[in-house]
Amino acid sequence: MKNLEIELTNETGLHARPASLFIREASKYTSDIVVVKDGTEYNGKSIMGILSMGATKGDKLNIKIDGSDEEEAYEGLKNLFENEIK
Repeated sequence: MKNLEIELTNETGLHARPASLFIREASKYTSDIVVVKDGTEYNGKSIMGILSMGATKGDKLNIKIDGSDEEEAYEGLKNLFENEIK
């Protein structure tokens, strides 16, 4: 299992467009992807789950990735937050 800890730095948080970018990237992988915010777990491949999280600028998220392609998923999601969702 890989853990990716991030802090949201973009003004809109993880809403609408950033959430859809996240879902698109997460859905490329067979690994299970779970996003944890304030102790609550959300399905990292569900747009409704991600939007219901209500993540805003400054929130800290822990993304848990578990599966056969977890290394690739980790790198893909890390790259997404470093380059697209910032």
